[in-house]
Amino acid sequence: MTMSTLLAAVRRYPLVATTVALGLVGAVLALTGQPDAVRWLFSAFGLAVAAYEAVGMVRQLRAGTFGVDFLAITAIVATVLVGEYVATMIIVLMLTGGAALEDFAVNRAKRELDALLKRAPQIAHRYTADLTEVEDVPATEVRIGDHLLVRPAEIVPVDGALLSESAAFDESSLTGESLPVERTAGDAILSGSINGQAAATIRATATAANSQYQQIIALVEEAAASKAPVVRLADRYAVPFTAVSLAIAGLAWLFSGDPARFAEVLVVATPCPLLISAPVAFMGGMSRAARNGIIVKGGGVLETLSRAKTAVFDKTGTLTHGTPTIARVIPEPGFGEDELLVLAASAEQYSSHVLAASVIAAARARGLALTSTDTAHEVPAHGVIARLGSAEITVGKLSYIRDRAPDAAATTLEGGELAIYVAVDGRFAGSIVASDSLRSNARQTMADFRALGITETVMLTGDARPTAEHIAALVGIETVQADCLPVDKVDAVRGLTGRPVIMVGDGVNDAPVLAVADVGIAMGARGATAASESADVVILIDDLSRTARAVAIGQDTIRIALQSIWLGIALSLALMILAAVGFIPATVGALLQEFVDLATILNALRAIGGRRDAAVKAQSSSGVPAETSALVR
Repeated sequence: MTMSTLLAAVRRYPLVATTVALGLVGAVLALTGQPDAVRWLFSAFGLAVAAYEAVGMVRQLRAGTFGVDFLAITAIVATVLVGEYVATMIIVLMLTGGAALEDFAVNRAKRELDALLKRAPQIAHRYTADLTEVEDVPATEVRIGDHLLVRPAEIVPVDGALLSESAAFDESSLTGESLPVERTAGDAILSGSINGQAAATIRATATAANSQYQQIIALVEEAAASKAPVVRLADRYAVPFTAVSLAIAGLAWLFSGDPARFAEVLVVATPCPLLISAPVAFMGGMSRAARNGIIVKGGGVLETLSRAKTAVFDKTGTLTHGTPTIARVIPEPGFGEDELLVLAASAEQYSSHVLAASVIAAARARGLALTSTDTAHEVPAHGVIARLGSAEITVGKLSYIRDRAPDAAATTLEGGELAIYVAVDGRFAGSIVASDSLRSNARQTMADFRALGITETVMLTGDARPTAEHIAALVGIETVQADCLPVDKVDAVRGLTGRPVIMVGDGVNDAPVLAVADVGIAMGARGATAASESADVVILIDDLSRTARAVAIGQDTIRIALQSIWLGIALSLALMILAAVGFIPATVGALLQEFVDLATILNALRAIGGRRDAAVKAQSSSGVPAETSALVR
């Protein structure tokens, strides 16, 4: 340990440093034959610390919380009164050192959370208006449309679009993808990703405050600022634990006739493990979730996840990828597939419909050149009319096309498909079938939920019932409610009886139902939407199986937190009984209690889950699907 590190530790933990320093002074006084001075020094310092802690305890009582620090204060006073001043100092060291250990362990546990904050981009290299020079400006001053230079190995300061021909970016802190991702001109670049070995130029598409990385940081800060219900549960153990401890101490004094026995029992009853273990476990669980691409907004969310009985899912973008792709092109006689596709794509250039981009992408994937037009008109929710040369092209839903081409006929569709119909100069030209593909791990994720104790699965979607039921049957969801408006989803979740209820969604329309669910989980990999802001859990990686992993992490965390609480109680009770019958002197008991503190902290740190996550990766790399390994403990 360097001198600067030592000084930093002294400044961070002054009470611990003072206790150690006075202990050394006391040892020197004892070696020089001044036992009375040692007794007065240790006793006075112990009573001063007891008074300081008593002030904090009174504040807790006024706030309606009975803390177990009462026992530590009582033990300090009792050892002073019976002359066990060495035990007094050990208890003080345990009390102050326990708080320091808690602080250290919590900081160790939330390392992955803090890593996000430390990587926040601060500086941007912005091109001047004539694009000839670069100036360094704070990232907060970047505006949409600015051209930015990102040097090799630098962090991208804001969301943008790549202007360079190509570049590679490390997006591991955002998506969990360990390998560099190749991007080409026009591709979206996320803030917080790290540029590769060549400088790149991007055009800002968002300000720093609205960029992906800053939104993640906001979620992280919110996640770190809550107190979990199970921690309050640990506080509620204080009353019975204190009563039992005082009863054992009182009976030991009564039957032995020795007041020192009262102090000896209270020394080993000091319940620091009760105070330390639960918060450490919860911070460890939140840290483990962050390492898995899951932002959990508080320890209380982990507890609710661990008890969940019902899981509700949106369809589009959650169970499916949410990006429709062209499955088939079905031309009428007289038209070819490529001809029909290029006509539709040329007209769809002027449409804002969600399927327009899919049609255009399919045409470009075939190497087809699109035609521009001077006139185009879109009728929202119906279709678009565009004039390409001398021909009038109409693209849209069947009823809209039939108004112009009465011979238009419906296309036979499979579950999960929809059709776009095309007419040319009043003649039906054919249809283009699109489908939103199911996530490959959707069915396994439902099985994972059932293995975790989720007794009911529900789909709530605005899609038509045939499509919804088809998808539900493919993934194994039991209950389906289709044709839902946002208010219908809210009412449906409120009416569910199997509580707590998890709701998984991704869109802005899911924000209200995510907010009313017991735990709202947002599939937020594509950006921080209203869904992410109203949710309790945000999945940063576009992987549905992470929802089941979030439940598994919650269950692990609660199990470890409660194990740690009961471990501390059991060890303390065992030591109290031994002390009550005279087997443990006060000084030895104080030392033993330090080992109890250490044992409970180490147990609580298991919630960080490094070995369990390593086992998940090992099974995934060995051929076991990642979604099935999500449940590995």
